[in-house]
Amino acid sequence: MSRLRAVLALSAVLFALVACTPDKARTGGSTASLPDLPPGDTLVKESATAMQAIKTTQFLITAEGEVAGLSLRRAEGTLTKEGSAKGTAQIDQSGAAVELEFVIVGDKLYLKGPTGGYQTLPLTLAATVYDPSAILDPDRGIAKVLSSATGATTEASEAVDGKDAWRVAVTTTGTDLAGLIPGVTGSIPAKLWIANADKRLLKAAFTLSGGSATVTFKEFDAPVTISAP
Repeated sequence: MSRLRAVLALSAVLFALVACTPDKARTGGSTASLPDLPPGDTLVKESATAMQAIKTTQFLITAEGEVAGLSLRRAEGTLTKEGSAKGTAQIDQSGAAVELEFVIVGDKLYLKGPTGGYQTLPLTLAATVYDPSAILDPDRGIAKVLSSATGATTEASEAVDGKDAWRVAVTTTGTDLAGLIPGVTGSIPAKLWIANADKRLLKAAFTLSGGSATVTFKEFDAPVTISAP
């Protein structure tokens, strides 16, 4: 009988220890809890404000798939808030990819195709295909996309090019994206990667009908000189 009482007592002690021990003791490892995710709408609002203050940046836009109305396949370069820009673009013309070099200064577009030199054109012509001068324009570019986005939900903490960022899901529209990715329509789901430190937008990925488009920004406010070729 005394042995039975001892076994029962030992069992009670072990049960109490297990019941009061945290999960990490039972599993033998740590269970670092995820940090509280900041509100998505706050992050997007702060990012819109931060991007309005950007003076220069390097950008890259890539498009995948077959998206009706979108002729831009790739564009990269450097631009300023005043609208000057320099870089390269790949445009789909009748099923063929055409490589272009562009320089924008003031109201002039300097465009160079696969052959020949630069042609000087009115900047208004670029709007029908692709106008990078709009990207940092607070009324037409990325700041507008951010300020008009809806349904912002913070999903996770994720690094972009070594920089800590929050990944936020939002919904935007083709109208609001016109200055960034021309030719798309309708409601467009997107993911935004907003830097923890300064709330600048590092990356945005848009899910389009028939494909997708991704925009990345880096080298914010670096000294830039863009002049006519």
